[in-house]
Amino acid sequence: MAGGEKIRCGTAPSGVRYALRRSSGSVAWCALSIGAGTRDEAEYPAGIAHFIEHNIFRGTSRKSARVISSYLDRLGGELNAFTTKEEIVLHATVLKEDLPKAVGLLFELATEPTFPEAEVETERGVVLDEIISYKDNPAEDVYDRFESMLFDGHPLGTPILGTSASVKKIKPDMMRRFVKEKFIPTRMALSIVADIDLDKMEATALHAAGKTFSSASLRDPIRANAPEKVFPAAFSKTIDKHNHEVNAVIGGIAPSLYESPERFVAAMLTNILGGPASNSLLNAELREKRGWVYGIECSYTQYADSGVVAITFGCDRPNLDSCLKAIDKILAGLRDKPLTDARLKAYRKQLLGQLAISSEAGEAQCLSLGKSMLAWGEVMSSAETRRIIDSITPEQLQEMAKRLFCPENLSSLIYL
Repeated sequence: MAGGEKIRCGTAPSGVRYALRRSSGSVAWCALSIGAGTRDEAEYPAGIAHFIEHNIFRGTSRKSARVISSYLDRLGGELNAFTTKEEIVLHATVLKEDLPKAVGLLFELATEPTFPEAEVETERGVVLDEIISYKDNPAEDVYDRFESMLFDGHPLGTPILGTSASVKKIKPDMMRRFVKEKFIPTRMALSIVADIDLDKMEATALHAAGKTFSSASLRDPIRANAPEKVFPAAFSKTIDKHNHEVNAVIGGIAPSLYESPERFVAAMLTNILGGPASNSLLNAELREKRGWVYGIECSYTQYADSGVVAITFGCDRPNLDSCLKAIDKILAGLRDKPLTDARLKAYRKQLLGQLAISSEAGEAQCLSLGKSMLAWGEVMSSAETRRIIDSITPEQLQEMAKRLFCPENLSSLIYL
């Protein structure tokens, strides 16, 4: 159990990790998180992880694409997947009585894909169209390009979708080799959220893992030989896209998944600066007060050996300079003067409220459990999370602002 909550974590004999959470209601959520993403493509064409995710539903050694597409549909369930720079996640939503079928299907998809050539060619057209659509969306494209420039020369710099040229090079035999090399038990985490007795959920998890893998993997654990953190110097680049709206990203390197409590401090700071609430500093000034932007946010993405903090916004060309000056002023204020205890108390309560509300969503809980098990092999309790957030001081936030938003370390990419 984790911190007295209805959570159980463990590791199957094969090396598959699992996290189970007791919820309420008739719906169950399950996810198989695989520690193999874009950063693991060094010996393959860029975008192969994402391409595999698209094709993984196109047939297994036991089921055709047609059977897979209707397998959970007939039960009223849903099946989906997504790819990040560090993982591929297969997830399903079903009625709780159908949970064993869903869990079994996730393992089958991850370990028995056949990648039929005709199906692969069909899906290649879908992915190529997705790449084109991203290029036609400057708000999406500018962020992807910003990260690629920020991590230039590092595996994290590879775009998740790859490029049209790289995707055209991907062959079924490459995909099968990638799966064989990367989709191993020690890189997998099964997470389940359901109104089912924890013993029964654990039996389901162990049965599915045992049926799929007969013994413990002898392979190295996830990314045991991660590359050193060597990133290029800060940059400032403007590209004329001849768009009506300006799209901009300002940011830099931030704490990784394994820097604690720094990552909690960074998360609170970015929430204060540009979180979802209308009273975040950037929203309050640039949107609510000035009306210069439709939306502005500050995001914080954590990876195994680094992180990214990024302020993103779109505005009319005449307002660009005003927006940049306002952002500089707000960042300087965070660097130069610590928050008062009263303001920090209010921000702390707001963040804890946001976390509590988001944790009520079953799918979000399930995906979070899987990510935690891949990263740390355990799940931090809400009580421990609250304790860390409650312990953050104004001085820590100020020091983090100096670290993240030092002008010399900030990079920017602007699409005009």
